[in-house]
Amino acid sequence: MDHVEVAGQLVRDRFPEARAAFLAGSVLTHRRTATSDLDIVVLLAGPPAPFRESLVYEGWPVELFVQTEGDWRSFAERETAARSSPLLAMCAEGVLLADADGLGAALQAEARERLAAGPPAASVTELEDRRYALTDTLDDLRGCTDPQERTYLVAHLLQRASELALLAGGHWLGGGKWLSRRLAAADPGLHGRLVAGAAAAISGGDEGPGRFVDVVNEVLERGGGPLWAGYSRG
Repeated sequence: MDHVEVAGQLVRDRFPEARAAFLAGSVLTHRRTATSDLDIVVLLAGPPAPFRESLVYEGWPVELFVQTEGDWRSFAERETAARSSPLLAMCAEGVLLADADGLGAALQAEARERLAAGPPAASVTELEDRRYALTDTLDDLRGCTDPQERTYLVAHLLQRASELALLAGGHWLGGGKWLSRRLAAADPGLHGRLVAGAAAAISGGDEGPGRFVDVVNEVLERGGGPLWAGYSRG
């Protein structure tokens, strides 16, 4: 059976009373790999929801996210406030496996609308905090002579610069591979320059960290410019 059939069978076996269920994740895209799992969101009317479970079913690794409608809304609100909502993305972009009473279609439409609307705007204070942290770490990289420390500094700067670029542009954040994917979708040119610069900085070639420093400075300028002297917090 293919991934959609397996996911549907799991829902029927484990949750015959499900109000709705979605299959989501990389397994539905061209990015599917040999280790891709089945991410399945299940909506129940009540207990045993909410819970999360990892298991193997018919040879497939599975991540279950089992919730009630109320749980779904609570999770979506918390994730939206944090400007990163895997739940909205899973339901907006996923395959509807089950929909007993119309809840699945309604939540999918709502998730697509909310995802398209974008996250709440970052506050001036948050942008200043991020600019300060990025400026400070960038100074550490400029003065770094230890190749092992440089690797950690570059990794930290790559993540923080990507986040600032997304926040300043009003885009959703992400974690791990999803941070890369969010920035690649929002600004493929900047994404490519950051990744290439980071690789060059870590390799310690003739360019050293210079190209990477330039791209991080570009991100800082977009977000309001470097910030260090004069920064103060209570």
